[in-house]
Amino acid sequence: MTARQRAPHGAWKSPITPDLVAAAALSFGQIAVDGGDLYWIEQRPAEGGRHVIVRRAATGTIADVTPPPFNARTRVHEYGGGAFAVHDGLVYFSNFADQRLYRRRLGRSPEPITPADAFRYADAVVDHHRDRLLCIREDHTVPQRQAVNTLVGVNLQDENAGTILIHGNDFYASPRISPDGSHLAWLTWRHPNMPWDGTELWVGLMGPDGAVVRRQRVAGGAEESIFQPEWSPDGTLHFVSDRTGWWNLYRWKDGVVVPLCQMDAEFGRPQWLLGISTYAFESPDQIICTYTWRGRWLVGRLDAGTGTLKPLELPYTDLSPYLRVAGTQAVFGAGSPSEALAIVRLDLTTGQPAVLRQFPVSVAETAWLSQPRAIEFRTKGGVTAHGLFYPPKNPDYTAPARKRPPLIVMAHGGPTSAASSVFSPGIQFWTSRGFAVLDVNYGGSTSYGRAYRQRLNGMWGIVDVDDCVNAAEHLVRQRLVDPERLAIRGGSAGGYTTLAAIAFRDVFRAGAAYYGISDLEVFAKETHKFESRYLDKLVGPYPQHRDRYVARSPIHQRLSCPVIFFQGLEDAVVPPNQSERMYQALRAKGVATAYLTFEGEQHGFRRADTIRRCLEAELYFYAKVFGIELADPIDPVPIDNL
Repeated sequence: MTARQRAPHGAWKSPITPDLVAAAALSFGQIAVDGGDLYWIEQRPAEGGRHVIVRRAATGTIADVTPPPFNARTRVHEYGGGAFAVHDGLVYFSNFADQRLYRRRLGRSPEPITPADAFRYADAVVDHHRDRLLCIREDHTVPQRQAVNTLVGVNLQDENAGTILIHGNDFYASPRISPDGSHLAWLTWRHPNMPWDGTELWVGLMGPDGAVVRRQRVAGGAEESIFQPEWSPDGTLHFVSDRTGWWNLYRWKDGVVVPLCQMDAEFGRPQWLLGISTYAFESPDQIICTYTWRGRWLVGRLDAGTGTLKPLELPYTDLSPYLRVAGTQAVFGAGSPSEALAIVRLDLTTGQPAVLRQFPVSVAETAWLSQPRAIEFRTKGGVTAHGLFYPPKNPDYTAPARKRPPLIVMAHGGPTSAASSVFSPGIQFWTSRGFAVLDVNYGGSTSYGRAYRQRLNGMWGIVDVDDCVNAAEHLVRQRLVDPERLAIRGGSAGGYTTLAAIAFRDVFRAGAAYYGISDLEVFAKETHKFESRYLDKLVGPYPQHRDRYVARSPIHQRLSCPVIFFQGLEDAVVPPNQSERMYQALRAKGVATAYLTFEGEQHGFRRADTIRRCLEAELYFYAKVFGIELADPIDPVPIDNL
C-alpha cells in the first residue's frame, strides 16, 4: 500500500476534475408511462444543456425521441416542468426555442400543433375523449403587461393556440382528468402566495363540448398548500395537503375529505416545477408513494382502506420528484451517497429494484468518496436546524498534524429546497482536494414540515444567515474546520443568503455567489410573474416595508469580504444587473472580487463548458484568498484588488 503524501488541505491532487463534474452534471427529469413503454427527460450538459425525451420500449431498447435541435423544455413560471405528455405512442412536448407545442410520431419529424406566438405551455394531459390536450398556458403576447395564466384545451386536429377553459386567477397547475373523462381537477392560487403557501383544489364537470361547468372547491385556501391532485382507477380524487402542518395524503369521496395516513412526514414537495409527483396507484386502494421522514426519502405502499403505510426496503436515500406506476412496476429517480441518481424500475411483486438508466462517474471507488453525516445544531432562539457534513477525504493524502481544513458552507436555492444526500461529483470535487463541505438545511427548507418552512416568513436574510453562521460555528467548536478559512457559496436564493451572510456577519472569509440577489428592492420590481410577490412573505409587502428591503440588501452594506460572482446573461429570474452592481461596488471599495458571465445561460447553468469553468474559477479564487498552492494547474481568473 502506497504511503500517503503529506500536504496542506486544499492542495491535494484529485481525479475528480472539473471535466468529470461537468460530464456528470447530466440529470433526469419528468417520467411518463405509456403502456409498456417508459419515457423520461435527460438534461445533457454536453449538448449545451438540451433537454431530450428518451423512450425505453417494452423490449428494453432505449432511444431518443426528440432529435436536435429540439429542446423539450418549457418556460412557464420560468422554471418549467411538465414539458411533455404521451398517449398511445404519440409524444407531445414544448420546445424551448419557440415555446410551441409539438407532436412527435415514431418514425416522423416533430410537427407543431400551436402557432408561432408569445404563448408558453406546460403540464399537459391528453384528453383522448375529446381529442385535445389540457394544459397550462402562459400568455406573453402583450409585453407591457404581466403574463396571463389560464387553463386551456388545445384541439389536436388543427394548429391552434387553445381555447380558454379556466381563467381569472393568477396561477393554475395540475389539470387532471377523471378516468371516465367526465370531470376535471386542477390547482389554482393567487398573489402573494407561492404554491407551498396556499393553493386551492377545484373540480368541475366537463360537458360534451369540453367546457368545464358546475365547479366547486374541494380543499385548500390561503393557509393550506394542496399538491398533486390525482384520480384513482375507480375515479376517486386524491391529493396532498399540509393542513396539519405536514404534507399528508387525503382523498375526496362522497363530498367528504378523508385523511389516509396522518404522520409527521412530507408526502409533498414545493412546486417550483410543474408536473411533479410523489405518488401513483397500484390499484384503487393501494398507493405507491415517496415521502421524506427525518431527512431521508423513502418509498412506501399505502393501503388507502386501512391507512397502513409500509416502507419498502430499498438502498436509496434520496428520490427525484417524479414517480409513475404501471401495473406491477413503479418507476422513479433514485440515488444514494455512493450512487448517482438513476432511473429505477421497482418490481412491486418481488420488491426488487433494477437500474434502467444511469451515467456512471469514472471515480466509483468508495475510498475517494466523502460520506455525508447528518448533523443537528442549535441556532438562534434555541431552534434545532439541520445539515449534511462532508469531511475531506483522499486516500493519497494526509494533512499536517493539528491542521484543520477550510470549510465551504453551501446555501441551497429556493429558499424552499433541501440538501440532497445523493452522490454529487460537485461536492466530491471539493472534499477530495481537502476542503470540508457543509450543506445547510436552514429555516425555510422543506422536509421538516410547514412550521420549519415558515421560520423564514418575514425573516429572509436573518434566519437563513443565522443558521448558516451557526452551522459553521458548530463545526468550529467541534474542531473539525479552520475558523480562519470559512467560505460560503450558493445560487439564486442561496446566492442571496451567501451575500447577506457576508454583508451582515463577520464570520466568512470568502464567498461565491451564483446568480444571487444583491438588491431586494430591484428584484421585487424586475423579476418575473411567478416570483414577483414572493418577497411579500419572505420580507414583507412592498412598498409598505421598503425599509426592510433596503436594510437587508447586501448592495447597501459595507462589504469587506472577497466574493466571486457567476451570472447567466439570459437570466429572467435574477437579471444580470444584480451581480453586476455588486461586483462593481466591491471593486470600487478595493475588496478582492471577480465576475464571470456566460452567454446563453439562464437561471441555473446547464452547459458543460460553463459548469467546468465555474468550478475552476471558484477553486482558483479560494486558493488565492486562502493562500493555497493548488496541486493541479488551472487557468487563472482575473481578480480585482488582489
